[in-house]
This record gives sequence, structure tokens and C-alpha cells, in this order.
Amino acid sequence: MTLSVHTSTQAVTQARTLGGRLRGLAFTLAAGLALATLSPAAFAAWDLQQLMETLAQNKSGRARFVETKHMAMLDKPVESSGNLLYSAPDRLEKRTLKPQAESMIVNGDELVIERGRQKYQLQLQSYPELAAFIDSIRGTLAGDRKALERNYRLSLEGTAERWTLQLLPLDAKMQAVVQRIRIAGMRDDVRSIEITQADGDSSLMTIEKLATP
Repeated sequence: MTLSVHTSTQAVTQARTLGGRLRGLAFTLAAGLALATLSPAAFAAWDLQQLMETLAQNKSGRARFVETKHMAMLDKPVESSGNLLYSAPDRLEKRTLKPQAESMIVNGDELVIERGRQKYQLQLQSYPELAAFIDSIRGTLAGDRKALERNYRLSLEGTAERWTLQLLPLDAKMQAVVQRIRIAGMRDDVRSIEITQADGDSSLMTIEKLATP
């Protein structure tokens, strides 16, 4: 009788162990099947095209900026601040308030710079390197992937909540001026623009979005 009870108990224990293993195996197989049925897009839910589409939804915006420039010829970095205004598809204004007033307005192919009583008007088509640089900012704000890829090789890191877009110039003349541009943001907001020049100088602009009046 004792042997029979022991044998029964052992059988129950083995059955429970086997049942647990089978449930674990079933769960593993179910998870594997679930993953197998997911499309590759489910793993790459956030990509460059999605970022561009998200940014393109912004038709206008206002922001406050602080820009810090590091230059080899200067002992200390130079800091400036002011406001940025953007209107889709191609109008961008940078109004510097400190340390001295200055405005740069890009509208289509025209760039207007004002410093005090001095005013300069340039056609961007006559300055391709300058146009490429301006389009790196304007193209990002507009979510215009084609405009960006005309001049840069693009790569994206991070997630929709916190992303970094890197732009590497394609043209040799542009490469002689700019080594890379890194634009960071959160969702549909651009938060910073970092420019590393070929000569080692660099600048970092941090951006704080303002409510549209």
C-alpha cells in the first residue's frame, strides 16, 4: 500500500512537471508564431519617411533659440539668442536679439540679411553651398526628404519620442565647409541643430517652441 501511494504521488508530480513544461513550450511556440506573423514594418515602425511625414504636418511655428559657436580663433565661445519663425513651405526667419540685432529672412530663393542700417539681398541659386546649408534646416522643418537628399546622405537614430537626424554633405565643395549636421528632436519638434565644420569649428543651436499667437 505504501509503495502504491508513493508511486501515485510520484506520477502526479511527474505529470505536473510535464504539464508545466508543455505549457511553457506552448507559450514559447505561441509567442514565436505571433512574432512570425508580424510584418517587418512592425519592427521598423519609426523610420526616416515617418519622421518626414510627421514634420511635414507643421505648417508654421515660432521658437526661441540660443546658439553657441566654438571657433578656434577665439578663446571663449560666442553666444547669441533670438527668435525663429517658419512658414511652410519655404519661408524661414532668424531674428537675433542678443548680443546685437540682426535678421536673416529666407523666402523661396531669396535671402535678405539686415544688420543695423546695412541690408544685403542674395539669390541662393548664385551661392549653392549656402543654399544647401539653408535647405538642411528648411528641408527638415518642412519634412521635405527629396530636398534633403539632393545635398545630403541621411541617417536616423532613436525613436519618435527622441530622435537624431544626421546629414552628411554629398558635394565635395560642401564637404570642404561642413563636415556634418545633426538635428535632434522629439516627435514633431526640432529641439537642436549642431553643425560641425570641416575646419573644426562648431555651433549648437537649442530651440524652444513658442505658442503660436
